Amino acid sequence: MGNASKDASGDWPVGQKNSRKFFANRDCEYYPCHEDADTNDFNCMFCFCPLYMLGDSCGGKFVYTEKGVKSCINCDLPHKASYYDVIMDKLKEANKK
Repeated sequence: MGNASKDASGDWPVGQKNSRKFFANRDCEYYPCHEDADTNDFNCMFCFCPLYMLGDSCGGKFVYTEKGVKSCINCDLPHKASYYDVIMDKLKEANKK
C-alpha cells in the first residue's frame, strides 16, 4: 500500500491520520481515480469497491454499460472517509443472507 500524505495545509484529510478507516495513496498513478473528487477527503481504503457484488442494492451512483457491466465511474462513496462505517454495515448485512 502506498503512503498517505498530509494535504497542503499540513492536516490529515477530515482530521484523520492514516488508520484502519482511512488512508490516501497520493502516490498512486490513478490518484484520484474519480475526475471530480475532493482530494482533501479522498479515501483509498476501498480502491476496489467491496459493495460491487451487491448489484442494485450497493447504495452508490452506478450505471450499467451497454454490455450489462456495472460501472462505478460516477460513484465516489467508498472514497469518502465518512462512508467507511456504512460499507462495513452493508457487508455485515450481506454476510447474514
